[in-house]
Amino acid sequence: MAENNESQGSLTELIAAEARPGTGGRRPTIMVVAFGGWNDAGEAASDSLRFLARHFEAKKVAELSEDDYYDYQYSRPSVRRNAAGKRTIRWPSTRMFRAQIPGTGVDLLLVRGTEPTYRWQAFTAELLTQAELQNVKAVVLVGALLADVPHTRPLPASITSEDGHLRALLGAERTTYEGPTGILGVLAETSDSAGLPTLSIWAAVPHYVGHSPSPKATLALLTQLEEVLHTSFDLTLLTEEAEAWQRGVNELSEEDPEVAAYVQQLEESQDATKLPEASGESIAREFERYLKRRDGGTDG
Repeated sequence: MAENNESQGSLTELIAAEARPGTGGRRPTIMVVAFGGWNDAGEAASDSLRFLARHFEAKKVAELSEDDYYDYQYSRPSVRRNAAGKRTIRWPSTRMFRAQIPGTGVDLLLVRGTEPTYRWQAFTAELLTQAELQNVKAVVLVGALLADVPHTRPLPASITSEDGHLRALLGAERTTYEGPTGILGVLAETSDSAGLPTLSIWAAVPHYVGHSPSPKATLALLTQLEEVLHTSFDLTLLTEEAEAWQRGVNELSEEDPEVAAYVQQLEESQDATKLPEASGESIAREFERYLKRRDGGTDG
């Protein structure tokens, strides 16, 4: 249960109010992280980071040394053609891109890569060393998991944090999960122990249609990131892709009576356990989102 049902502010506003420029005059920075693999059902998290990089025109600033952390028989390199048509090998790695959030005084450090195979503690230590050099003052971890949710309903994206201040600020929850974890779970504990305010945003992807892309889950993540980062995105194209994706899954499920019956069961279960959110506060919040997108466009 969330400790505060209505958000009181944004992470960006918090960092802008409390932080100062770092070494080399770097502005206070929020690090947003996504890794492919176990943490990234339907590649929704990675696609969210790609969207942010395009939206903010982020520039590459660093890369972690791939040979130290990857088993190439497990995370295989891929063959690509570059813009000139030359055949190249792309190795699994973790890359960092920097951008400004216009009008806030705060920057983003976007970290996107493949979940490492080896030496996770050394990997997170190197990542946090880079974060310190980039004047990172808070960490947002973005993931997606397969879950028993129907594709016909808005896909949930939950925000959790061990930081009580962030839970109160964002209306987030404290996770109760115990069990096997991925690199995001390790990084959450490590960054929190290092004194960095840390939160996680996880989208649920229907397990019966967990292949990529999953635009509806990506849309859920970006909608939460709008609130957390106190900015706005032009999500028109992504919304259209999500609607087309849902229509495609509808057609596939209708061809299989067992799948159709299962989807109906999920719908009934979710409808029975989730109260409709139609409070005055929630309606006002959704209208405020609409105004930001209409008036601000892609200007953030």
